Amino acid sequence: MIEVRDLTKIYPPDKLALDQVNLKVGAGEFVIILGRSGAGKSTLLRCLNRLVEPSGGEVFWDGMEVTATSREGLRKVRREIGMIFQQFNLVKRATVLENVLAGRLGYAGALKSLFGRFSVEDELLALECLEQVGLAGFSERRADTLSGGEQQRVAIARALAQRPRVILADEPTASLDPRLTQTIMDILKRINKEKDITLIVSQHQLEVAMEYAERIVGLRSGRVLYDGSVSDLGPEAIEAIYGGEEGRDDQSNSRTVGH
Repeated sequence: MIEVRDLTKIYPPDKLALDQVNLKVGAGEFVIILGRSGAGKSTLLRCLNRLVEPSGGEVFWDGMEVTATSREGLRKVRREIGMIFQQFNLVKRATVLENVLAGRLGYAGALKSLFGRFSVEDELLALECLEQVGLAGFSERRADTLSGGEQQRVAIARALAQRPRVILADEPTASLDPRLTQTIMDILKRINKEKDITLIVSQHQLEVAMEYAERIVGLRSGRVLYDGSVSDLGPEAIEAIYGGEEGRDDQSNSRTVGH
């Protein structure tokens, strides 16, 4: 479904965030991209749908080269790839329902979306997505009245409203406590199993990855150091992923090109 070939990202002036990453993800997989802060996890996810433009290499979606497609082609790809962000990215003054309906913008057209005109079918779908994440009855509440865990569930419902084939989740539990982390990861796992949606989740917590992933891709300094099952992830691989200098963020902790 997704294939990455020699993917490279250099942030100006010379910070190497991704270093010739190669990756294939099949339909229905639950993959966790594991690594410390600064390993390149967020950059990798955002390159898959070109929220970040790669510096080199290729990304393919169902055989189509995403890295070379037109603006219209990219729009079609993004319809099928939902995105969940660490900081939720909700419109705080809008209602929960309005935030979930934002997941339909790729289908509504520019004029309708500008005036917030969505079909009855879209609204029913949004309500169904809220029910699936345990927020039935929350549709008229403002997003800024919700807890962090509730806001992330709204963000998941928004992604579901796209009816995507893939969901990319960028550190979806980084801002949450352990109890809420379990809630969010349980929802994502259920979506993967019940709806057969491919999940690619970035995560820095080893214990969370070990509990939920079917497959782990370990990143360090923008390089893939492990790609395999949870059961095969041994101490040497863990040390390779986590050892060394303490990570910071994706750009500041990336290696300098040529070093």
